Amino acid sequence: MTASPDSYAHCEALLRDGDKDRWLATMFAPAEKRPYLHALYAFNLEVSRIAGQVTQPLLGEMRLQFWTDLLNGGGGEQNPVAEALLDTLDVCRLHREVLLELLEARLFDLYDEPHPDLEALDHYCDLTCGALFRLAGQILDPSAPGLAAAPAGRAYALTGLMRALPWLAAEHKSLVPADVAARHGVRGLQNSPALRAALEELRAHARENLGKTRAALERTPAAERPAYRALALPKLYLAQMDDAADPLAPLPEIAQWRRQWALLRAKV
Repeated sequence: MTASPDSYAHCEALLRDGDKDRWLATMFAPAEKRPYLHALYAFNLEVSRIAGQVTQPLLGEMRLQFWTDLLNGGGGEQNPVAEALLDTLDVCRLHREVLLELLEARLFDLYDEPHPDLEALDHYCDLTCGALFRLAGQILDPSAPGLAAAPAGRAYALTGLMRALPWLAAEHKSLVPADVAARHGVRGLQNSPALRAALEELRAHARENLGKTRAALERTPAAERPAYRALALPKLYLAQMDDAADPLAPLPEIAQWRRQWALLRAKV
């Protein structure tokens, strides 16, 4: 590694504190590959937090531009995550264009408008979470076909967005696409039969993509499959949301031992 070991250690610590599920899932990957996964996921954690850290979209665009310039070979002061990410891209021979598209998609997070339709939301998931699954698979297996990346990204990202709905609603943001909202008569972010019906449709869509992921994993090389270990967890979260009386109330955290058990038993 040309990046400092401290940079990779920083990425792991960041991931362990800020994205425990992905950190736990990396434990099932080969030890020599884990630092690269930590770097990829730490980068994602950094950019996914930007929207909640800025007071206006322009400031968020400036922070995203830092990463865009970095990936395009621009100068500027680097941080441990940037150093580890660039090293990971070089060592694992990953295409930077995938992350550039991810950054462009993340511009959507800075604004309050919902996606116009479910297809647009799927596309956003493909460019963000789906890209992470695809790159993680290539870290583990350079020839990975990534057959499961798109449905895995849709299932995982959509589940995460629904879990985050209480915080999104506090910022006057809705994850419900406009066409789904119109179909169920959703008017405003308030606990109502209409909103609960719309979210039920989105949970069904997430479960449909979990099924597509399982089918794709049957045709996925064994070396690539650990990249999808985290897909053992959406089932737990979706079941928890099924039982929630108020979708705008934060859900209690599922015990770590239950999440670890689900990851251990996953057929990936």
